[in-house]
Amino acid sequence: MFVCLCTGTTSHVVNEIVAGGARTSKEVADACGAGGDCGRCKRTIRAIIAAHLGGHAPQYNGCPSRAGG
Repeated sequence: MFVCLCTGTTSHVVNEIVAGGARTSKEVADACGAGGDCGRCKRTIRAIIAAHLGGHAPQYNGCPSRAGG
């Protein structure tokens, strides 16, 4: 399944990046570009991260509009 249409990034790629240690959507964007353009896929990226962490996504301690990175 495509996660990011802007970059053509699939869920397989995002899963590999998260399995490799990424814990925020910014870290995923830095690794493959997904979420770094229009941002529409950030919710999906955060859901993938939460699934890897057992449903517990890390909290962002800053501006509430940027929660989850």
